Amino acid sequence: MFDSREYPKSLEETTFELWLEEGRESKMRYEYMLVVWDDLEGDYHPEYVETRTLINKHPFWGNATGHSTTVAVYDLYSEARITVQ
Repeated sequence: MFDSREYPKSLEETTFELWLEEGRESKMRYEYMLVVWDDLEGDYHPEYVETRTLINKHPFWGNATGHSTTVAVYDLYSEARITVQ
């Protein structure tokens, strides 16, 4: 996943699937998973949020000022990629 010049490295599909499963199985009532790139770690990690409103509190690719950037958002249950404006 994320196999393009836009992103620093690709993400293994099996890792992505595991993250979706972990988010769905959490005792918290998460609805969305953010795929976040961390410049310091040089890798992706998931962040989970309960509501769509909380998604906008995270910096997005091209607009980040810190060391981590959200590159994509997915609905945990439909697994659909969410477009955020």
